[in-house]
Amino acid sequence: MATKGRTLMEVGPDGVAIITIINPPVNSLSFDVLRSLKESFDQAIQRDDVKAIVVTGAKGKFSGGFDISAFGGVQQSKERQKPGWVSIDIITDTIEAAKKPSVAAIDGLALGGGLEVAMACNTRLSTSTAQLGLPELQLGIIPGFGGTQRLPRLVGLAKALEMMLTSKPVKGEEAFSLGLVDALVSPAELVNTARQWALDIVDRRRPWMASLYKTDKIEPLGEAREILKFARAQARKQAPNLKHPLVCIDVIEAGIISGPREGLWKEAEAFEELVRSDTCKSLVHIFFAQRGTTKVPGVTDRGLIPRHVKKVAILGGGLMGSGIATALILSNYPVILKEVNQKFLDAGINRIKANLNSRVKKGKMTQEKFEKTFSLVKGSLDYESFRDVDMVIEAVIENVSLKQQIFADLEKYCPPHCILASNTSTIDLDLIGEKTKSQDRIIGAHFFSPAHVMPLLEIVRTKQTSPQIIVDLLDISKKIKKTPVVVGNCTGFAVNRIFFPYTQAALFLVERGADVYQIDKVITKFGMPMGPFRLCDLVGFGVAIATGTQFVQNFPERTYKSMLIPLLQEDKRAGETTRKGFYLYDDKRKPSPDPELKNYIEKARSTSGASVDPKLVKLQEKDIIEMIFFPVVNEACRVLDEGIAVKAADLDISGIMGMGFPPYRGGIIFWADSLGSKYIYSRLEKWSELYGEFFKPCAYLAARAAKGIPLSAPVEQAKSRL
Repeated sequence: MATKGRTLMEVGPDGVAIITIINPPVNSLSFDVLRSLKESFDQAIQRDDVKAIVVTGAKGKFSGGFDISAFGGVQQSKERQKPGWVSIDIITDTIEAAKKPSVAAIDGLALGGGLEVAMACNTRLSTSTAQLGLPELQLGIIPGFGGTQRLPRLVGLAKALEMMLTSKPVKGEEAFSLGLVDALVSPAELVNTARQWALDIVDRRRPWMASLYKTDKIEPLGEAREILKFARAQARKQAPNLKHPLVCIDVIEAGIISGPREGLWKEAEAFEELVRSDTCKSLVHIFFAQRGTTKVPGVTDRGLIPRHVKKVAILGGGLMGSGIATALILSNYPVILKEVNQKFLDAGINRIKANLNSRVKKGKMTQEKFEKTFSLVKGSLDYESFRDVDMVIEAVIENVSLKQQIFADLEKYCPPHCILASNTSTIDLDLIGEKTKSQDRIIGAHFFSPAHVMPLLEIVRTKQTSPQIIVDLLDISKKIKKTPVVVGNCTGFAVNRIFFPYTQAALFLVERGADVYQIDKVITKFGMPMGPFRLCDLVGFGVAIATGTQFVQNFPERTYKSMLIPLLQEDKRAGETTRKGFYLYDDKRKPSPDPELKNYIEKARSTSGASVDPKLVKLQEKDIIEMIFFPVVNEACRVLDEGIAVKAADLDISGIMGMGFPPYRGGIIFWADSLGSKYIYSRLEKWSELYGEFFKPCAYLAARAAKGIPLSAPVEQAKSRL
């Protein structure tokens, strides 16, 4: 049974009670911990041998915040389990109003509720590297333990808004310069210094302050209103579909205008409403789903230890190869970049240099760190230096025979323990490794472009890939700060396969009379970074046709074959790079609609024999969203049914990190389940009767709709229900 979190109180001969938060791994604030914290404080106040209190966290971590796994309890909470009760009863009326002074001794991290507990203490001392922040907005809620009221009073309104709205923590050093902490102390001296500071408050040698009633950092009312107005405009612009950033601003404003106590009640009410919202449920689902991608049944539960990868070789210095090399050297992996000739090699090395330089320009990297990082990459024109590499990633053009030759060569030159990975996005890995005897160490490492920026790594296993190789790659992905998703081997793997109907559905609608620009507008409003046509322009028509052809060949019965993109390409329009695609692009690559596009659409229509359907010309926004995303959901169901993905939550993460599906909708399957399998099935069934096989619901979707089972329910669970 899991041990409950708690606090431990120890009273020293100096009369200082040290209250330690204990709830591994990050000392999160479960309801058990909060109750225990209140009991410890009450005891310390009552005991005559206690003069002052120091609050700290076990094992070098103050507290990572409110226990997210307790959210389910909050969403169905009873009266005494409400965060409002915590905020007023424990944080404000017990800790902050205590008759004895308290000092927070912060090491490691004080995030969310952890920082809110610290802000209720009279003084905060921190190590220089500790992280302090209020990242609650990432979970669709606002700080609920008084953070919206105390942070502005400690650091000023503008900085408090920035910290809350961006969810970015600050390090101890910055926290000290802002006034969020009162002194910086080394980890070894932290608790002793806090003890002395607490006694100094008792002896009136240091001020006894309550954060909630500080006023010197709050801007004058007129200026405060302007800052809040600007913050609202920014929030509306950056997250038009989200309500909680605006609620956060309203709650902060209430405290400034009506006083902090009123602000606390407003915060508690707003928190309780938001924690039950769909946005919060979606974002909490994503929080756990992202942490669950590294659990792969039959692989990560076998006690295998990842091997140490000391050196990596990359074949191909194009956009992908140089991006992957950048990601690796940024995490201190020495890299060999191989190209076929000096010209290509120089170009690849220069791309890596440019990637690093852009970090220097943005202030994310010092010149010294740049030199050190860049020195980790070495160029090569042959395989001689491959004899001691632990992993190779092939990132050459999508050509089967070329890749087969490369893998046969790698088998000859690389050591027998070396991981042989391919960054292919479409070609079957069994085919790539066909001419080798090393199928057990061949694996897909599919990065997304630009590889040093995009957070997802698809790890593609074949039936022969050894579990050890998968464990090794999971470890590397963690070290290079990527979120890994392990998938099976098929055309397009998970992300590209699930989203191939996305563009095809959009092309179908356009050939039947819908407007290209209206579709993109609606899909962007839904929360995608851009619509399907703008995306085609960005990746280029060459890529769009190459990947589209793969799907037409492999899934002929359910692909919509449109001639629109090939017709545009014939006319030297290839997307953004040629300044003409579905849009026209100016010198700054800003897109604008092209009145000539309708001519190409008419030509494509006559080629495919399609005709304008009056029902599809004036589609409602809801219909556009459903006709474009329900085929995506349908394909995701096939991927689950075939066992390509381990679990539905992995596909949610893949869609968000690989395609930009809005995280506040919880991912493609989570969103689909919010609408219900029956509804999605009935819509697709109707469209398939009207428009053909492209929309036909798959067996997995049909079976679950018939019984009203969620699409995300594990297969075994669904079978027992079926």
